Amino acid sequence: MKIPIAIHRTPTSKVTKVDVEQSPLGTVFTDHMFICEYADGMWKYPRIEPLAMIPTHPAAMALHYGQAIFEGMKAVVNTEGVPVLFRPEANALRFNNSAARMGMPTIDPALFVAAVRQFVGVEHAWIPKQRGSALYVRPFMYADEPFIGMRAATRYKFMIIATPAQPLFSKKIRLLAETNYIRAAQGGTGAAKAAGNYAAAILPTEEAKRKQFDQLLWLDAEEHRYIQEVGTMNIFFKIAGKVITPAITGTILAGITRDSVLTLLKDRGVAVEERPIAIDELLQAARDGVLEEAFGTGTAAGITIIDQIQYKDEVLQFPPSTPVATAMLQQLEGIKTQEQSDSYGWVVPADTSVQEDVSSKVYTHHS
Repeated sequence: MKIPIAIHRTPTSKVTKVDVEQSPLGTVFTDHMFICEYADGMWKYPRIEPLAMIPTHPAAMALHYGQAIFEGMKAVVNTEGVPVLFRPEANALRFNNSAARMGMPTIDPALFVAAVRQFVGVEHAWIPKQRGSALYVRPFMYADEPFIGMRAATRYKFMIIATPAQPLFSKKIRLLAETNYIRAAQGGTGAAKAAGNYAAAILPTEEAKRKQFDQLLWLDAEEHRYIQEVGTMNIFFKIAGKVITPAITGTILAGITRDSVLTLLKDRGVAVEERPIAIDELLQAARDGVLEEAFGTGTAAGITIIDQIQYKDEVLQFPPSTPVATAMLQQLEGIKTQEQSDSYGWVVPADTSVQEDVSSKVYTHHS
């Protein structure tokens, strides 16, 4: 059954006044937004309408207690000109996992996917055609109940906005291994895509950028020894022919690009390990001449090749050849645009079937 979503288009699109091919991520926003409210224990009135300011009470609980989560997705145009999404069901699952950890209501995955597909269908003219660029889609949820007090909110908004985006990194990057601040600890919210996780990372990230690094490499909270993830991506290393990535243990984000790369590597017969990786192991591998490659994976970052990592006074310099990262970049991009076969069923077309404004019956779903 198709979930009814009301659609009310703007009478005048801004897309012809914007160079979507040259827009950096997060600087220009599309014409519309999706919005749905949670109250009385259910999600109500899903709709797509012109992008506008959202009235917010000064006591909205998200502003005071941080109940706010989000997802990151990309839409591209395939070889036949059809707007497509990559693994939206996985984003719906992770969104609900984040919601559960933050004490927020979950969303029917069918509603999440339908909202994203119809929203991208409405906004498909905003998708850049240049390879590597995309329409970055941001589903998010926040507590908007006006209340001062430490408890879970009873009212929330689930929304989707989008911004055309060039690649986040167009060159190899330098990382600084962070030995003072932490990103997450066992039992915390590191595995959730919660807004507060990113707020806490802003100061140390800005400090790293002032030192001419592109991003931080986060280490574990207890010993500052075990590698966790990079600020905007998961991380992979190739050591002595094996590809190694930190295991998902509750302190790092379960990246969808990460999971996709693991699947592709295993299907290619590449030796892959998900396990703890100490920074000492990287240093020793560099001394032994077997530290071969490093790259990050993420929706916004795509596949990003790592040139250097600085840990205290030591600099790990990676070789110029990046066969694994390059192969993953080419295969993932090929699958996303359907230039290569998608044997995994990862690519989902946007829903462009609704051409005119429509009103829907009231859709409600209990969390």
